[in-house]
Amino acid sequence: MRPVGTRLDDRQLRLLDEWAPGLVVVKDHSWGLVGTTVLEVEHDGRRLLVKAGDGADHHLAREIDAHERWLDPWVATGGAPALLRADRAAKLLVRQWLPGRLVLGSPAADDERTYRQAGTLLAALHAQASVVDDEHEARENARTLRWLGARHRIADATVDHVRALVATWPDAPATLVPTHGDWQPRNWLVDSGVVRVIDFGRAAWRPAMTDLARLAGQEFARDPRLEAAFLEGYGRDPREPAAWHRVRLREAVATAAWAHQVGDEAFEAQGLRLLDQALAVF
Repeated sequence: MRPVGTRLDDRQLRLLDEWAPGLVVVKDHSWGLVGTTVLEVEHDGRRLLVKAGDGADHHLAREIDAHERWLDPWVATGGAPALLRADRAAKLLVRQWLPGRLVLGSPAADDERTYRQAGTLLAALHAQASVVDDEHEARENARTLRWLGARHRIADATVDHVRALVATWPDAPATLVPTHGDWQPRNWLVDSGVVRVIDFGRAAWRPAMTDLARLAGQEFARDPRLEAAFLEGYGRDPREPAAWHRVRLREAVATAAWAHQVGDEAFEAQGLRLLDQALAVF
């Protein structure tokens, strides 16, 4: 059984044949820029989602971890899909299919009610646990320097400026919580006005404010009403100004470099714009 148009390897195909023999592929939802295959399938009268990583993938394990450790509160209320089968070594999972359409590109993307619900959902994720990490800031500084040393089209003068700033940044302990890692409308579904969450491949321990970084550069910048609604749902503003400026600059560097490496010119341009905006604060 080899679903047409997919990049699944033989081990992944054998597991799928064991877990869901005779499944039928309904649609390939793979993004195409990275080596992750996402399939909407039918098996035994049920609609399911299959996600598989290639040899370079490092997101499937995070997604499985998120399902096993942090998603129960969302799953219990229908806010996230239930994990049905998974194999870390094979980089393969099968989960429940969630009804709804992507918020991105829909009228819900400009609806304050969407962001109020998204804030409430995120608060529930963040509230589950916290840890103090003495090395988080140092790791993040080193990560930013690695991006600057990789392939990108950030101007040399900007690279020098960012390197100089990073050298002055503190490495004080940081409080980390479970985070989604890509919290934005392209990972939210809306069904009859109810917001649900998908795509947990970047889930990890991070400061709570990091889950606001992508919204701040896009939706919040476009419409302050959406930011106000989100914070109302979340219950407070988790952004401490000095740390927030560092988060925004790191996010911009990573966005510009990563998007260039995968050939997403529009996202690269966004990252470069966000980098200029972040540097203006410093």
